[in-house]
Amino acid sequence: MFDVKAPLLLVAHGSRSAAADEVVREIAAAARERLDGADVRVAYVDVRTPTVADAVAALRADGLSGAVVLPAFLASGYHVRTDLPAQLAEVGADPSRFVVTPALGPDRLLAEAALARLRGAGLRPGDAVVLAAAGSSDPAALAEVRTAGRMLGSLLGRRVRVGFAATAAPKVDALVDGLRWAGEDRIAVASWLLAPGVFHSRIEDSGADVVGAPLGAHEDVVGAVVARYRAGVEAGAAAA
Repeated sequence: MFDVKAPLLLVAHGSRSAAADEVVREIAAAARERLDGADVRVAYVDVRTPTVADAVAALRADGLSGAVVLPAFLASGYHVRTDLPAQLAEVGADPSRFVVTPALGPDRLLAEAALARLRGAGLRPGDAVVLAAAGSSDPAALAEVRTAGRMLGSLLGRRVRVGFAATAAPKVDALVDGLRWAGEDRIAVASWLLAPGVFHSRIEDSGADVVGAPLGAHEDVVGAVVARYRAGVEAGAAAA
């Protein structure tokens, strides 16, 4: 039976960057506080430890039989749809006890956070706005990023273009160049990344006039995490 007080296991990609790891742990700490001291843990699907297997083993060692597993990704690419489920299956994590939520993004709360970061960086009325993500070879993940772009556009009341720092087109710098050629005076780029790193550095080097900071542990990001967790608890309890 699913435990309605199950821990939250926040699963991120993993990075060699200490700053990226710090952001994930800040989000986990803020979610823990928002959830009145609930058990919130962190794991990674790649590069960094603890791995998903490590986290499941630690839960079992503490006498816990399950968790709400939240993929801290801004779109449902390979790691969310294939890698994470495979890693859970490999350690025999019962799906009825380890409830996996949808990925963190896209989500209107995250779009709110991206807009707040962009305003903090100096967004002005009339700026052309681009939402910049890392990119993916997965068409479904790219479609989700474009959904996030429409969410941001809805908040702004105008069109938002979508660009990518790595895999997929258009590249952010090419999009910025194209907007300049089309006569835009100022271009602002909102970051659709959780944490700083190589991809955000590419966004900063895109030639835009304004670049928003990564989403980080913004209060709306934490709010989205809390909402995903509570929905996961409800889903687990309903299926029990």
